[in-house]
Amino acid sequence: MLFKGSGVAIVTPFDATGNVDLEGLEQLIAFQLENQTDAIIINGTTGEASTLTREEKLATIRHTVKVVNNRVPVIAGTGSNNTAESAAFSAEVSALGVDGLLVVTPYYNKSSKRGLYEHFKVIAEHATVPVILYTVPGRTGVPIPVETVAALAEIDNIVGIKDATGDLAYTAHVRRSTPPEFAIYSGNDDMIVPVLSAGGVGVISVAANVVPKAVHEMVTAYLDGDAARATQLQLDYLPLIEALFIETNPIPVKAALAIMRLPAGGLRLPLYEAEDATKQALETVWKELSQ
Repeated sequence: MLFKGSGVAIVTPFDATGNVDLEGLEQLIAFQLENQTDAIIINGTTGEASTLTREEKLATIRHTVKVVNNRVPVIAGTGSNNTAESAAFSAEVSALGVDGLLVVTPYYNKSSKRGLYEHFKVIAEHATVPVILYTVPGRTGVPIPVETVAALAEIDNIVGIKDATGDLAYTAHVRRSTPPEFAIYSGNDDMIVPVLSAGGVGVISVAANVVPKAVHEMVTAYLDGDAARATQLQLDYLPLIEALFIETNPIPVKAALAIMRLPAGGLRLPLYEAEDATKQALETVWKELSQ
């Protein structure tokens, strides 16, 4: 198992000219490590990976591995809807010192069950580190069927799934159909405790960019047997979580980091900066949490 607890799907900060801000990324990583984050996930959806060049992805991965220096696992997003390209990139990234890969369902193509299985199988064969599947049908338009997850779980280096379906019945069926060591991570911050209750072991979190210690404590409390404490934290931070998804992620989380005076910068088109109403909602929630 790559990790238990809270893995942050970290943003990619940009400087004033729109280039990747590696110094800013280093500050964000330091903030995460100081606040007990259990893993760093680089180049995911929240990291705007779809708008990064190949060279930028490699640079952010190398820098993250260097800065983290084995203190927590580093997991890099290497998925795309081009199997051959994703397989080759996964092989290259595997050699950069990462602890694992996060591979999203191929979007747009609308693959069959067999196609999905073969897609992930080929990528896993090229990777030399563990692979976490990532199902997010709201983004990709294609879920990974439970029976396909179960078949993929039999491949040695496919070790878990980030479940962003928002469907707890799906989560339960995945848990029932896979070995106990196959890790399930919530991909939705508003469902961390429910997913843990269905056999999950952690979260790959957007909210952890803003409140890493709270998300870590939420998961740790549940796994340590204090479900009441975990549930209370889930409820306490629900207004923030909802505010972070008023607009498409990562638009609000970058606005929240700006409120906190942490490096984030702008967004790359086709994403655009947060609406004034979103910024005001985040300001209000942040003030309430800071009291």
